[in-house]
Amino acid sequence: MAAERERAASCIGEGEFNGENDGTYKGVTFFKCKKNSGLFLPFNKVMFSGNLSPERQSISTDRINSVMPGEKVSYYVDDSLKRGTVIVTSDQQCDGFIEVLPEDGSQDALLKVSLDSILKEETLSKGNEILGCNLKNDSIETDGAQDGEDLARRPLEVNSMVQIQYKEGEMAHGIIRWMGNIPHMEGTMVGVELDEDKGCTDGNLQNHQYFVCPPKRGLFVKLRACRPDTRFLISRDAEPKPLAHQTHNREDGAKVTEKIPPLQGSAAVDVLLGRMKGIQGHCNSCYMDAALFSLFSCSSVLDSLLFKPSSCLPDGHIQRILRENIVYPLRKTGFVSANSVMMLRQQLMEESQCPSFTTSEKDPEEFLNLIMHRILGMEPLLKLQCEGQKVQDCYCYQIFIEQQSAVTVPTVQQLLEYSFHHSNLKLAEIPSCFIIQTPRFGKEYKMFSKIIPSLELDITDLLQDSPRECVVCGDLATQECRECFKNIILSDSGFKQYCDVCAKQVHLHQSRTSHKLSPLRVPVGFKQEKDKRPPPIPRETLELFGVLCIETSHYVSFVKYSPEKGSWMFFDSMADRYGSVDGYNIPEVTLCPEVATYLAAPVKDLSSQNPRDMKGVAKRLFCDAYMYMYQSKRMALYK
Repeated sequence: MAAERERAASCIGEGEFNGENDGTYKGVTFFKCKKNSGLFLPFNKVMFSGNLSPERQSISTDRINSVMPGEKVSYYVDDSLKRGTVIVTSDQQCDGFIEVLPEDGSQDALLKVSLDSILKEETLSKGNEILGCNLKNDSIETDGAQDGEDLARRPLEVNSMVQIQYKEGEMAHGIIRWMGNIPHMEGTMVGVELDEDKGCTDGNLQNHQYFVCPPKRGLFVKLRACRPDTRFLISRDAEPKPLAHQTHNREDGAKVTEKIPPLQGSAAVDVLLGRMKGIQGHCNSCYMDAALFSLFSCSSVLDSLLFKPSSCLPDGHIQRILRENIVYPLRKTGFVSANSVMMLRQQLMEESQCPSFTTSEKDPEEFLNLIMHRILGMEPLLKLQCEGQKVQDCYCYQIFIEQQSAVTVPTVQQLLEYSFHHSNLKLAEIPSCFIIQTPRFGKEYKMFSKIIPSLELDITDLLQDSPRECVVCGDLATQECRECFKNIILSDSGFKQYCDVCAKQVHLHQSRTSHKLSPLRVPVGFKQEKDKRPPPIPRETLELFGVLCIETSHYVSFVKYSPEKGSWMFFDSMADRYGSVDGYNIPEVTLCPEVATYLAAPVKDLSSQNPRDMKGVAKRLFCDAYMYMYQSKRMALYK
């Protein structure tokens, strides 16, 4: 890394394609330019082209005035870092150069060096002055003996991300660039490159260049003063910062053992909103992060997964990790480290005997089926029945339909009804949680450019042996006609069922005389008695609480955190990133009330709406939806 820090980057304008790269060096993109038009070279090889502008001359004059005869400076000669003493400055003010006497005795004559190629050294007589630069006194010397020994045993190494007590109530964060011993100083020392200009050096201490970094970014401290950066924990040697009512250890990560209910309303906003909130992504975990956040942050519909008696489970360890390392910390503090998620992934890898669970992207359905069915042994969420066949169990429902040219921007309600009609399916019972996958072929091809999420899903007509009302008069239906399904004149709904009178009347029309009607089973309590109207026919509805979306193989999620229309939040486990290979992902939760505006818009307006013109993240909800999550709070009480 030091070598890269010592280099300057240049994009060749005139005479392009005479370079060596496009701004990328050793896999890291520092800038962008045309192919073979970029160069990385020692900054002493870079000179200004032509005369200096008045502004630049002013800057150069200021720099000359700040360099005094007799001061120590560093400069480069043939890629080697040299040191010397400033001898002359006044005669060179006009052209931006100074004269330096090299201290290694390699030459007697003065060396003319460009001001833009020198590094002015901090002439501090004692290394301890650098060690104490703005640091809180007790951060180095007054740590408890036991605490200091524990810190010293931590596997911090070069390139480890650390934090240092900078001053009262303030931390300095950075990366260890050098580690070793310094003459006349006891204990192991480290050179840290800070994130901000809070240091005292550029990596030089007592006239020795231990590492190279920008001026005022370097700091030398004792190893025991460094702690792992607790903001972003993804490496195996990082430990979580202790939180109130929280326990932690190296094997299990951060834990919350007390029962924490799902977040709702203002509490959800207070706990979850912001950067470094939600579940931290790492190594293709976004499918799992988005699914877990959607299912557990603001809903309790699947909390039974967390409490199933351990005697019924082949391995209760996974349940404990899910409950105490992921769900409860998410609800309590609003953050789950990638380290905790990796613990779950490692256990899933062992149970499924699939080594790619810790490295590769999976389908959310595959993950949910594995953890609910094979590992935690949860009762299937859905019981489906095809006419004349046995009940089939499943955890997620994949929509299958033929391409509908008449429907350009469908709702989830329409797609579900089309799919059930196409497959001749019914729900054998009301589900507490209904997870629906959108119709698509692979991750690239989508059948519809937009899908409107139905905030409320009416499943009354999808239920087997449930009372249904006549689509014409509203009385208790006794017959159903599959062939009337696509007739929008009779009713906006897909399924068509009639009472005896309306069934006869509707099918007198010549276009419907050949239709075959099927009798419906009417529950005993709803059979109509003479001179009495049947009781009101209840509508069974589910409410939308989460949506998973995918774009270019990256999953994100939307969660409805309150009954109010605009109460939507958007979660991305990899919204931003700090660093490159040895960096970390920054998860983020943001509010997206703009979603409600589009949900309330007429379908005609949404059909003509250009996705690029949609505000905020609304486009992702309407155009990239992959999985919808519905719940029945009433049924969740019994399951």
